[in-house]
Amino acid sequence: MTIFTCDDTFEAMMSCIYDAWASGHGHQNIRLKTEPIGNLELFCEYVHITADTAKSQRVIHAVRKKISHYAYEMVYRCAMSCSEDKLDIIYRFLLLGFSQGAKVTNMLQQPAVMNLFKQNRAVINETHLFREFVRFNSAKNGILVSFIEPKSNLLTLLSPAFDDRIPSENWMIIDKSHMTAAVHQADNETYFTPLTHSELKQISNSLANADQYIELWKDFFKTTGIRERFNPVCQRPHLPVWYRKNVTEFL
Repeated sequence: MTIFTCDDTFEAMMSCIYDAWASGHGHQNIRLKTEPIGNLELFCEYVHITADTAKSQRVIHAVRKKISHYAYEMVYRCAMSCSEDKLDIIYRFLLLGFSQGAKVTNMLQQPAVMNLFKQNRAVINETHLFREFVRFNSAKNGILVSFIEPKSNLLTLLSPAFDDRIPSENWMIIDKSHMTAAVHQADNETYFTPLTHSELKQISNSLANADQYIELWKDFFKTTGIRERFNPVCQRPHLPVWYRKNVTEFL
C-alpha cells in the first residue's frame, strides 16, 4: 500500500490527488492523507507530495468541467473539514465523479458520495453556527477583532458574510485553532494570512481593557434574561458549550 501525504492546504491536497492519480499504482493500492501523520502503518510506503500550483489548477479545472461547479464547492468544503480521512474521501468521490459526471452529487447511495456529503454538511453547519456566534471587540487602534476556535478550517467560508455586514469597518477574525486570520481593511477586499504565536499574543494584549462596551453588553445579557425560565439543557443545543469560549456574554 502506498500512502500519499501532503500539507493540510487546499493547493497541496489537489496536487496530491494529481500525483496519486498519475502514479499508476492502481486506485485500490493507494490512500491519501494530510499531514501531520500519526502512527505509521506497517508495510506501507509513504510518499510526500509538495504543493504545485499548476497541478492544483488542473485538478480544479477537471472537477468543474467534467463534474460540476457544485461538486467542486463540495470538494472544497470537505477539504476544510477536520476529518483525518478527508483527502481520501475526496479522492474516492472524484474517482466516481469523473466516470458519472454531474449526476454523481445525487448518488447518495454510493459510500464515496455519502462520505463526502457528510463532511460537506458538517463544515456548512459549523460555518453557519460561527456566523451567528462571532463576537467582535474593539482594539486600542479601533480595529474590530474576533477570536474563534473552530474544528474546521472555515475562515474562507465565514468571512464573506462579514464582508457584506460591515464592509466599511477595519476588522479581523482570528482562527486560533489553525493560526490564521482574515483581515479586512475598510472598503477593500479581505485577505488571509498565517499568524505566529508572538503575533497572536500581541493582538490579544491590544484588546486588554480596550472595549468599554464589553461589560455593558454582559450586564444587558444578564438583565434581559428571565431567571425563572433559565434552562441550560434547552439552551445547549442552540448554543453548544464548545462555541462559548469566545462568546463575550459567556466569558
